[in-house]
Amino acid sequence: MYDKSLQILKHYWGFNSFREPQQEIITEILAGNNAIALLPTGGGKSICFQIPALVKEGVCIVVSPLIALMQDQVSNLTDKGIKATLIPSGSSQDEIITLFDNVRFGNTKFLYISPERLQSRFIQEKIKQLNVNLIAIDEAHCISEWGHDFRPSYQNITVLKELQPSATIIALTATATQKVISDIASSLELKNPTVFKQSFYRKNLAYQIFQTDDKLGKLNQIFTKTKAPAIVYVNTRSKTKEISSYLNAQGFKSSFYHGGLSSVEKKMTFDNWMQEKTPIIVATNAFGMGIDKPNVRVVVHINLPSSIENYIQEAGRGGRDGSKSFSVVLTNNSDISLSSELLKKSLPSVNEIKVVHQKLYQHFQIAKGELIESSFDFNFLDFCSKYGFIPNKTFNALQILTNNGIIELNHNFQQKSTVQFLASSKQVISQTHQHKKLKNFVQQVLRMYGGIFESPVKIDEFYIAKKLGTTSWFVIDMLEKLAQEELITYTKSTNNSELFFLLPREDDKTINRISVNIQYYIKQKEQKNNDLLQFIQNDAVCRSVQLLSYFGENNTQNCGMCDVCLQKKATTSVSVQDLLSVFENEKSYTIPEICAILNEKEANILILLRKLLAEEKIHTNNNKYYLI
Repeated sequence: MYDKSLQILKHYWGFNSFREPQQEIITEILAGNNAIALLPTGGGKSICFQIPALVKEGVCIVVSPLIALMQDQVSNLTDKGIKATLIPSGSSQDEIITLFDNVRFGNTKFLYISPERLQSRFIQEKIKQLNVNLIAIDEAHCISEWGHDFRPSYQNITVLKELQPSATIIALTATATQKVISDIASSLELKNPTVFKQSFYRKNLAYQIFQTDDKLGKLNQIFTKTKAPAIVYVNTRSKTKEISSYLNAQGFKSSFYHGGLSSVEKKMTFDNWMQEKTPIIVATNAFGMGIDKPNVRVVVHINLPSSIENYIQEAGRGGRDGSKSFSVVLTNNSDISLSSELLKKSLPSVNEIKVVHQKLYQHFQIAKGELIESSFDFNFLDFCSKYGFIPNKTFNALQILTNNGIIELNHNFQQKSTVQFLASSKQVISQTHQHKKLKNFVQQVLRMYGGIFESPVKIDEFYIAKKLGTTSWFVIDMLEKLAQEELITYTKSTNNSELFFLLPREDDKTINRISVNIQYYIKQKEQKNNDLLQFIQNDAVCRSVQLLSYFGENNTQNCGMCDVCLQKKATTSVSVQDLLSVFENEKSYTIPEICAILNEKEANILILLRKLLAEEKIHTNNNKYYLI
């Protein structure tokens, strides 16, 4: 079995050996034993169920919480020549029958399904007819009320054990505390599962938290020193563009990424970052799935992450090649005092969720008692604007409705771009005669798409670019020029979501049934925020030790390279009195100015400034320090 696993690994993934502890997990699964695998971000979780599924006869059912995640994995497997499928949102009964027939008789190895879809009696009957060799529960922390993305529908996954009692089960997650691991085993009714828990310890990753009122100045300083691929995380879409523009104005090469970009824009931004045309990417936490760039040297958080679990996942995208990397959090007293307040403002109450829920049905003109099974094209910002909703709070309300199986939102859904020629082919070619590139471009598009003169035709800018041996930017530029000359109509792909209603409209009754879950959600978010703030503010214990302790690892060895460890190691000949003497002329100074006057490192000056601020001997305002 080991040889076969290794052959499959080499054939499909191109690796000659497994990472620790992939081989042990695969051996356990092939022996028919249930397992829980806790592997940090980048630990290669998918291979742990994909390879045993390929070794064994039959199909592997993968339960996953996100449509985008499922689409990504299915696409990756299909590209390798492995048959994989998922049940598309809004599929009719006939389409589901066809899909299951293809799985049953077409050698499909992987069937991806959401926990909400799993509740359908019809789909359960279809699963019962399959030869299932393995059940993989991805993002298994969603099972636990104390997992950072709790989804009540995950607690009903045990139905798979009734449908396929002989199938082996593996539950996988990247971030889980000991309590969450226990919850996973209990909820899935796994008796004595083998638990594989890889340490969160990263010997090459330095966790550094800097107190600063001048975040942009600090960012400038970081990238002046570090010329390497980097990720800068921010908390709003507008900030991605704003910070990227600032970095570009400073002479750095950066791009921005958020959930509101079209699929074309997302892919171009991602590709430019991967190819290091723009080595710095400024992003919201929408930039996360499928990132496996080994040489990211710095991950910066300009705003506080929402939980320790999210932080360790995002920070963990640095240094996957084993070389030294930095996770930098830029914060200040204002961030910390505002954090709990902002969280409260973003968490919807039960009544607010009732209003959002009711307005959703109203928005799409669905009557009481009615259930429409087809999808709706949903523009989130238009919806918020129409009803005067606060976007952040409304997003969380929609997340709660999704997690509780009331609606399904596919954020990865994209309406494709369309093109229609308004003039005849002779007129178009005649009008572009003077522009060789444009003429060649038009001829290529006409060869690729039929019926383009009669009605709008869906096109793929990436596919056209590939055929022409050029970039997507060039293709979009050409199409926009043709549209300006009124030779074509060009409608760019939208970034709307695809929305499905999973229950008939019952308004308040529906929300009343999940009110307990909503209270758990709010309580959990508040606790996660408190845990994070404790971590940020604790500058007495090594950062690595704090993180390991949170996940139940009792490692008392200091990392020696986080901000806390460096502060303890710092030696300076400058005393508190020396620093106070700088302010004797009653002027105010910035940190760089103080460093220049005393000829001392910034890290050492910061230690002394913190001490004087704590003792209320100095004040700070507009990034300058002065005597009280």
